[in-house]
Amino acid sequence: MERSIVLCGLGRMGGRVLEYLRAAGMPVVVIDTICKQDDPRLAGATLVSGDCRLRETLQRAGVAEARGVLILTNDDQLNVSTALMCRSLNRDTRIVLRMFNQNLLARLGMAVQNVFALSTSLLTAPILAMTALTGQGVGTFRLNDTSDGLLQVVEITVGPLLRGESLASLAARHEAIVVAHMPVDGEPRLLRELNTEQQIETADRVVLCGPPSRLTPLLTSAENEEQLKWGNLGLRLWRIVQRTLAEMDPAVLICTLVVVVTLLVGTLVLRVGVPEYTEANAFLRTVSMMATAAPLKEEELGISSSMRIFVGGLRLLGVVLMSAFTAIFTNYLVRTRLSGVLESGRIPERGHAIVCGLSTVGFRVTEELIRLGEKVVVIEQDTNNRFVSTARRLGATVLIGDGSVLEVLKQSHAGTARAVIPATNNDMTNLEVALLVRELNDNVRVVLLINDPQFAQMLRESADIQLALSVPALAAPAFVAGLFGDRVLSVFWLETRLYAALELTIGPDDPFVGQALRAMAIDYGVQPVGLQRVAGLVPRPLLGARLESGDRVVGIVALADIERLLRRQPSTANYAVEVTACPLPTLGWLAGLLR
Repeated sequence: MERSIVLCGLGRMGGRVLEYLRAAGMPVVVIDTICKQDDPRLAGATLVSGDCRLRETLQRAGVAEARGVLILTNDDQLNVSTALMCRSLNRDTRIVLRMFNQNLLARLGMAVQNVFALSTSLLTAPILAMTALTGQGVGTFRLNDTSDGLLQVVEITVGPLLRGESLASLAARHEAIVVAHMPVDGEPRLLRELNTEQQIETADRVVLCGPPSRLTPLLTSAENEEQLKWGNLGLRLWRIVQRTLAEMDPAVLICTLVVVVTLLVGTLVLRVGVPEYTEANAFLRTVSMMATAAPLKEEELGISSSMRIFVGGLRLLGVVLMSAFTAIFTNYLVRTRLSGVLESGRIPERGHAIVCGLSTVGFRVTEELIRLGEKVVVIEQDTNNRFVSTARRLGATVLIGDGSVLEVLKQSHAGTARAVIPATNNDMTNLEVALLVRELNDNVRVVLLINDPQFAQMLRESADIQLALSVPALAAPAFVAGLFGDRVLSVFWLETRLYAALELTIGPDDPFVGQALRAMAIDYGVQPVGLQRVAGLVPRPLLGARLESGDRVVGIVALADIERLLRRQPSTANYAVEVTACPLPTLGWLAGLLR
């Protein structure tokens, strides 16, 4: 009998993980304090009611013989306590737990043997960021920490421009690897079933894996890209002036207008009343009289009585206006907070990404977008948010305000942004922001972050919000994959099966040493997408490379085949090689045999 998986906590994340475990055909025992036996989410899983921290509860769930333990409650302390109790009951089973504390995340696995801690925000941020930039994100993962190490799995629908091109040609042109081909007429072909010489037709779907910069042209039309370009310098300056005037207080504008009019009138009167003055001299004397109440010069002593009255009035009006202007403008700066005014001046006019809400996920998305070289504007309501100062240090422009207020969205130029990501902890606030952005400009890409997976699905189906994404739905596959050991970089659906991007490290006694990467691909159903050596990434094509000790291979494999790959157990399927042509041996080749 196959050993079961123990799942602690059946909240939103736990419910989604249970679906993936069921899809992988694994028996599951659920521990929860609220769930009832008739809960439809169980659907065949065994329920143990009780506190998952207690030894008795874990013993009833069979942790001592469990294949693995998943701990997915919302409480870090409860999760760590449960993990330690599980380790005391079973020294060998793999424990995967959810962690919010970033400091504990990396250190817990080193302190406790065979414990794998994961953060939902770190898991989902790369997918959310790439979805914002490209409009979709089947899967995203890194081969290394360099900018060249980021790979994205995307699905494209073939249009008229690509019709008739072979899969191999398409992949070579975009420096990508074909993962799957779903023809409009015919059976889907995935991984080793692919025929790369096959020509693609209109409406076919192709899944590719490659650098985002090379795949973006396939996802974004030239028309949309044109919208991201800035206008000419004159148009930009005029828009900046318009925006600045629109954002200023009416009192500041009125006072400024009165000062300007007074300067112009004073300059004109002095130019006419004192013939010796040029326009420049008249303007300079007007400024001096208004700002410093300067006395009359020798050439001005002979002016008429009416001019003397005007000069006296100009001095008095200057004192009043300068005092009023200074007071009003200072008050404006204080009320709007000087830092906020300076921040708003840094907002790009168009082509930037906006993150509404510096939640844990929102901050990680901001971090990922900046890493990808994007200009990021953050809207956060709480001035004391712990991520505000860090986001500013990273280079993001942070506006303090409510993202669900239309004027705040206008100030951030949401109508001309490349993408808007509502990432607060409130689903309704996120939905409100998404609808307001759609009202400003229906063409702006909105990646809506929703905590409830079912609500996200309904928004996609009924409200035509195709990029409504659920954090539990995005993160759940990685928790499942963590049970298999090694390093699972990403998990995603292709057709009706779960696939994972898996990193394998080749040891000195590994049976793969000396084998061609092509042999691994055929024997284990793996699609290699990256080969990392001490010297760096090995350039494509990869299949001919011979594996060495210390190599790190990243490949895409069906989730159900991971365990067989980790055990180094080849597929039992039989393959036949058909030789369609054989070149005649050369003299050099024959001479080599004689030697």
